[in-house]
Amino acid sequence: MEFMKAGQYLGKEKIGLTKIPKPSIFENEARIRVEYAGICGTDMMIYKGKHPRATAPTILGHEFSGTIDEIKSDSSYKVGDKVVVEPTISCGVCPPCQQGQTHICQNLKLIGIDMDGGFAEYVRVPIRNLHRVPKDFPSSLASMAEPLAVAIHTVRRSTLKVGENVSILGAGPIGILIGMVAKMNGAKNVFISDISSYRLEKARQLGLQAINASNKNVVDEVFKRTNNELIDVVFEVAGTQTTMDQMVELIKSQGQIVVVSVFKNNPNINLAAMHFNEISLTTTRCYSRSDFLTALDMMISKEMVRNSLSTIVSHELDIEELAKGFSLMQGSENSLKILIKSE
Repeated sequence: MEFMKAGQYLGKEKIGLTKIPKPSIFENEARIRVEYAGICGTDMMIYKGKHPRATAPTILGHEFSGTIDEIKSDSSYKVGDKVVVEPTISCGVCPPCQQGQTHICQNLKLIGIDMDGGFAEYVRVPIRNLHRVPKDFPSSLASMAEPLAVAIHTVRRSTLKVGENVSILGAGPIGILIGMVAKMNGAKNVFISDISSYRLEKARQLGLQAINASNKNVVDEVFKRTNNELIDVVFEVAGTQTTMDQMVELIKSQGQIVVVSVFKNNPNINLAAMHFNEISLTTTRCYSRSDFLTALDMMISKEMVRNSLSTIVSHELDIEELAKGFSLMQGSENSLKILIKSE
């Protein structure tokens, strides 16, 4: 029996490096030799013991790329192909799936949450979840197709038009990528706020208008910079009561708020203010296959996208340092996107 290194979630704030058997695969599955996997906000929610489904022991990691090591399928994929994994697994039979909305499947599962994921040397994946990428494309960038797909889906869910003003509340990887996609779709001003000067500097490097919420009133600062012009589309990506209040204060009459965060506690929302100004409230979840394919196309064909993805990487750590990566992710002043190398 062959063994591999794997970083397992063992319980609240416990990550352990273990040696376990390499996964065996079944028909229409492939075994992927993982090259890079990213630590995501959802991984951090699991790590803190706040995810409703994830249980220990589990190998986390749903943002990853690698090469096919073994395959059982008559598909066009073959051993040695470089691939990115789309981690969502839908049931195919519930009403949303039947309507083609598989990303909001009523029984949606994710590789890295409901089955072992990419913080390991090898992982078992259904063939239908694979996407081929060019052999010379950097595996580190390929591993970030999933968060880019989230940003693309979020902007597509919005009503953003060329020349409109955007405010993003939260400068994590998803918030910054939303800003990049909004700029590419013609936004005039893209403001982004956070309490982390480190993350805001990364956003500034990508041409976003950064506002440090730890020493400035975000709403006042946006109005100052727009000459009291309200915001057309606000993206809430921080998941705090403060940003829920800010989004209502920032938005123009008949504007649109897009809530990206998954709140751990039910927030208070000023529905009266939204009512009197006919504000639209939209939510967003994951991404569709179309969004994922668009993310791959953009990252492969556009240098601006590749540069943006490279900019938000704060650390590349070996799999032996996985616990260190989770520890670093708890401090936003020196971390952004942390990638784990498994080879």
